[in-house]
Amino acid sequence: MANKWKNTARGQALMVLEEVFQEGAYSNIALNKQLKTSTLSDQDKGLVTELVYGTVARKMTLEWLLAHYIEDRDKLQSWVYDLLLLSLYQLSYLDKIPAHAVVNSAVDLAKERGHGRGAEKLVNGVLRKIIRDPLPDPNSIKRVNKRYSILYSLPVWLVKKLIDQYGEKRAVKIFESLFVRNKASVRVINPDHITEIAEKTGAEPSQLSSVGLTKPSGVFAATDYFKTGQITIQDETSQLVAPALDIQGDDLILDACAAPGGKTVHMVSYLTTGTITALDLYDHKLGLIRDNAERLGLSDKIQTYKLDASLVAQHFPKDHFDKILVDAPCSGIGLIRRKPDIKYNKELQDFSSLQETQLEILASVCQTLKKGGIMVYSTCTIVPEENQEVVAKFLASHPNFEQVELEHKQKDIVLDGCLLITPEQYGTDGFFIAKFRRLA
Repeated sequence: MANKWKNTARGQALMVLEEVFQEGAYSNIALNKQLKTSTLSDQDKGLVTELVYGTVARKMTLEWLLAHYIEDRDKLQSWVYDLLLLSLYQLSYLDKIPAHAVVNSAVDLAKERGHGRGAEKLVNGVLRKIIRDPLPDPNSIKRVNKRYSILYSLPVWLVKKLIDQYGEKRAVKIFESLFVRNKASVRVINPDHITEIAEKTGAEPSQLSSVGLTKPSGVFAATDYFKTGQITIQDETSQLVAPALDIQGDDLILDACAAPGGKTVHMVSYLTTGTITALDLYDHKLGLIRDNAERLGLSDKIQTYKLDASLVAQHFPKDHFDKILVDAPCSGIGLIRRKPDIKYNKELQDFSSLQETQLEILASVCQTLKKGGIMVYSTCTIVPEENQEVVAKFLASHPNFEQVELEHKQKDIVLDGCLLITPEQYGTDGFFIAKFRRLA
């Protein structure tokens, strides 16, 4: 029974955290893979999810706290350090689990995982020290950016970036919102049924999307409405993209960076005889688009191609598409609430190379748009280098295009004719949308 620890909620959470922290796995993918094969009860699976996301989301705060109790983390085996982070998360943030239970289960886990070679003594000693005295207070940190960094578990560069852009007061609201659990949100396929579906599922109409429903939590995917293709999982912000394209029934549309296909199938809902050409770089991602289309019975209107979007002009004729969507590869900073490990990715700071890629894609795909055609550019990020600057630079280098101003009933998301939604405003992903027209 040496591997009994692997059949416990904390043991499975630890295995996922090791993958994320030691091997650079994405938390959502590693967690889903673990839960798929897990024999735990639904309640225990819920605990695994809470422990993984909570520990990843609060990692920098937990590391700062733990540094007060450990002299040299490099002397610890990585799994022992991860177990201490996991246990400290429970002690600091989960008040339903008694402290002695957290300590005892961590000691048992360390004993089994370490084959009784003494790791359990260290774990016991550190955790007992932690519960004996009040925890150190990050508010005592003098430097402002460093203090926010530790309080909200965000790298200093990102703290500085968001304060510079949004001002300290709004930036702090954004930081705080990243710990609020993501709402469940869906798009209703037939808007005529939205009231009925809202009542039956206990959902609220979206404040942003006229075809969206939301719940604070809950699994829409388990409902018959989902199984029969009457609703589809899609964040409210992403539901604003397809309407921005002014799609006509017979349009030929290019979706340049289409996976996983949520926006693709939304655009199809406006078509009668038209079709969508959906591109992505990877086979498995093209598979996701096809799965999405099949579930909603829309496969006949979508053709998928494996292609780098920056090479579109070499593969498709000029003046070919009526509408083009570029949902560009970006830093994903707007998705931190759902994918907390994004914020620890050092490559995200390289906004200049991300911007270069975004402009390359726009410059290529715009050559295949018909005169008078519409192109929409969207990202799930909230920094100007990937949003407003891209719009300005594209327009400056393409005098045959003009910006079309977007409007919305929620005036606080309209900025310079674009839509910019930050996570604290409506509890959604952070998102940006801009619209262009090719001049006739």
